[in-house]
Amino acid sequence: MTDSLPRTAAAGVLATLAALALSACGAAPDTTSTTADGKSAATATSAADFGGLDKLVAAAKKEGTLNAIALPRDWANYGALIDGFQKKYGIKISDENPDGTSQDEINAVTSRKGQDRAPDVLDLGSSFALSAAQQGLLAPYKVQSYDDIPAGQKDTQARWYNDYGGYISIGCDAKRVKTCPTTFADLLKPQYKGQVALNGNPTKSGSAFGGVFAAALASGGSFDDIQPGLDFFAKLKENGNYTPVESTPATVEKGETPISIDWDYLNAGYADEFKSKGVDWKVTVPSDGQFSQYYSQAINKDAPHPAAARLWQEYLYSAEGQNLWLKGYARPALMTALEKAGTLDKTAAAKLPEVTGTPKFPTEAQQDKAKTVIAGGWAKAVSG
Repeated sequence: MTDSLPRTAAAGVLATLAALALSACGAAPDTTSTTADGKSAATATSAADFGGLDKLVAAAKKEGTLNAIALPRDWANYGALIDGFQKKYGIKISDENPDGTSQDEINAVTSRKGQDRAPDVLDLGSSFALSAAQQGLLAPYKVQSYDDIPAGQKDTQARWYNDYGGYISIGCDAKRVKTCPTTFADLLKPQYKGQVALNGNPTKSGSAFGGVFAAALASGGSFDDIQPGLDFFAKLKENGNYTPVESTPATVEKGETPISIDWDYLNAGYADEFKSKGVDWKVTVPSDGQFSQYYSQAINKDAPHPAAARLWQEYLYSAEGQNLWLKGYARPALMTALEKAGTLDKTAAAKLPEVTGTPKFPTEAQQDKAKTVIAGGWAKAVSG
């Protein structure tokens, strides 16, 4: 990842002003892409509307560009996905603000409506995808493998569907921390003073949101009650263990965040990335707070490159795209389907962090409720 905050950076005043200034600029998007029957590509709900995948490819190549946002190259192997798509189709991907948050993505969609600078596609924390759908920002589109996506991991209107996910884990620099914590209960011990970090702010970041949810499950809470998670971080703050420094590859390498609560695929990536630099990064999925969640893929309803946006989805949900996420230690949404079809990368699957039990996920209503609680209580929990 970059030296900035991966998918979790809070926008500063200057960045906000710049975004507002730019939102007033830019030409209108190109709406010449059409489907097989001559209709706008923006209304296509499947590759069949273009007359098949080959026709979709042709329409996307005509557009020639895909506007992505908030995709760090070393987040879940996105660098390989971006490079693979560009090489395969000759379509240039513009990845704006790779260190932005899910909320930053939604803000870009709303502030740049009708502009050629607007994001075509979105990769959102699950709760943020639900919010975007509720706001009417997303285009319905069924990729060819849509039916293979588990029912609980896709919108019935195909406005979003899960792409990859993982478990909240505890990463630890074993050279700086004498005994690495393996549970949330461990994190409260006085020996970890000033060492425990989150990857972002849970009011804006999907990974930090998951960290608070996992802490809630470890502290007597539930999917219906995230308050114990806020209470947990209040205790961490009170006893001096919590650090407000948001963990990034740079802070990990420098030793500024020797203990990081983050997705297992990111922590596992750190272990690989920094091994050659002398960092012994250990990864554990805590037994007392097993929280698993997926990110969700979606298309901007007003995408300036609607055919390229739909082709990007087809690529991500192909065996090639799903296995590239897997190589980044993320669990692809189609993992079971790939295994059944014999197209799963078994070598990559064998390297996933070890987890016992069957993951459960919060419902849409539970996530909405949790977001409201966090929005009202996070600042108070870690202030002072």
